[in-house]
Amino acid sequence: MTMSQLAPNDTRLEGGVFDNRRRLNRAYLLSLDDDALLQNFFLEAGIGDQTWHLQPSQDSAAARGLERHWGWETPGALLRGHFLGHWLSAAAREVAVTGDRLLRARIDSVLDGLERCQQENGGGWIWAIPPAFLRRLAEGRPVWAPQYAMHKTLMGLVDVHRDLGDERALQLARNATIPILEWVREIGEDAFQTILEVETGGMIEVWADLLAATGEDIYRELLERYYHRSLFEGLLAGQDVLTNMHANTTIPEVLGAARAYEVTGDERWRRIVEAYWDQAVTRRGTFCTGGQTSGEIWTPPFEFASRRGEKTQEHCGVYNMIRLADTLIRWTGDLSYADYIEQNLYNGILAQQNPRTGMVAYFLPLEGGARKNWGTPTEDFWCCHGTLVQAHTRHSGLVFYLGEDGELTIAQHIAARARVATAAGDVAVRVTVLDNAGYVGPDSNAGEAGDAHRPSATRVRVEVTSAEGVALRVRVRVPDWVTGDPALAGDERVERAPGALVITHPGVRTTVDIAFPFALRAVPIPDEPTTVAFVEGPIVLAGLVDREVSLNGDPSSAASLLTPDNERQWTEWLRGYRTVGQPSTIRFRPVHEIVDEPYSLYFPINSVGS
Repeated sequence: MTMSQLAPNDTRLEGGVFDNRRRLNRAYLLSLDDDALLQNFFLEAGIGDQTWHLQPSQDSAAARGLERHWGWETPGALLRGHFLGHWLSAAAREVAVTGDRLLRARIDSVLDGLERCQQENGGGWIWAIPPAFLRRLAEGRPVWAPQYAMHKTLMGLVDVHRDLGDERALQLARNATIPILEWVREIGEDAFQTILEVETGGMIEVWADLLAATGEDIYRELLERYYHRSLFEGLLAGQDVLTNMHANTTIPEVLGAARAYEVTGDERWRRIVEAYWDQAVTRRGTFCTGGQTSGEIWTPPFEFASRRGEKTQEHCGVYNMIRLADTLIRWTGDLSYADYIEQNLYNGILAQQNPRTGMVAYFLPLEGGARKNWGTPTEDFWCCHGTLVQAHTRHSGLVFYLGEDGELTIAQHIAARARVATAAGDVAVRVTVLDNAGYVGPDSNAGEAGDAHRPSATRVRVEVTSAEGVALRVRVRVPDWVTGDPALAGDERVERAPGALVITHPGVRTTVDIAFPFALRAVPIPDEPTTVAFVEGPIVLAGLVDREVSLNGDPSSAASLLTPDNERQWTEWLRGYRTVGQPSTIRFRPVHEIVDEPYSLYFPINSVGS
């Protein structure tokens, strides 16, 4: 069964942790100055009214030049200009979902600047880096990933067109294609394959998107020229071409293959995507968080213990693998991909965004006594800074999917609402995460720490409303972490299906409350079965320790090692635990709530009596 996401303006988050994080992200997008976003584009185009000398000011940030952008966006940095494309993609999706007029005006202002730069550069070149970078690449001389940086601007323009129908953005992208096409045509096919070994970002995806938008044959030509033989043919041959390779070089290429399949219908592209998932996930496994990389590279299959360190789980990789899982759930309707997305949303996307400032952690360290290293608003601009701002505009799109048969799937238990257009009329669907005796589900912020009577289920309410006779079938995912049959209350029109519950709504109003039972689990690292992490539902728990600590007990029994924490001073934490029967007490919090505290996720267990 194939499915599709609903249109962005047909979905919306409601109150809860995901909407709170989205709001933090929106505030950050608005906080960045247009001239600062465009600073490197203006400099490359020779637009001289952008001054860099510091003006006297009583404001310390301005006195230090923090109104400008530094880090990877410092003038002269090799990837300068990359962040603007992420900003455009994020702002476009936020506007498409919420109708944000202020961000819409900001997008128009940025497009004004890019249009001016393209005109100053002769009508084609639009980027913040010089054409000389492509010449260096063609000559085999060292240069850090110019196509990666160029892709981000093209991506942003394409997303503004796709999400907002902005024809100017499409024309800017089409104009910018010309110098790339001329450069590609000057290079022989075999020589170009060597160039493809240097990170190209999602160029394939952009060419597929532009082919879909324009129908122009030059984009078919570019799709074929960017076919990365060593990667794609290795995947099709069943070879492990990923181990110890830079992960986020390849994931965007495979996302491009996915989009190429959707646009062209060529099954070759689909087989590449399916082979990649098989190699990256099925045959490789994951950390307890769902992440799979260390030091930005793919770990060997099921060999994770020695790869735990300060640079585990790059945010870019998490975000792009969620996008790949979203592709596969749409192609197949298989809800196991939604389980993967849920795991990575909580323990990656949320865990790597500061819940106070909205800033990103490039990595999620998994060493003992780790600390998250947060970025700053204007002094870093890592690659992960860019995927952060995109990720938090797209949560509502991962909740609802519409099947080719007209059935709606609720894939994530996140507070959200949707409008579904049917031939008979519109249907409104709302998902609410419910309070239960002081406990609120994982997508909530209210309530106090649990006590001896804390519930052992996540409860959601699904409400479906429409005019009389306007019917809809709604499929609700049953997560892979449930410990028994979901309990139902309310309307009786519910069928049990493999991995799901199906609600038949005949019209008017249907309300179903669902309780998904969970239990604390001890999840071993694959190649070290006596080293475990503690997971409740989809959420990994972090022990508040400043070093690696061993526990004594049964590594297969989480209940023998941890007990619910009944202390009530932590009013913002709803899933508290502490160790039991250990030399000292360790308290545990969800990893996505950790800010500056030292923590450990994995604990070696010394078996009692061994």
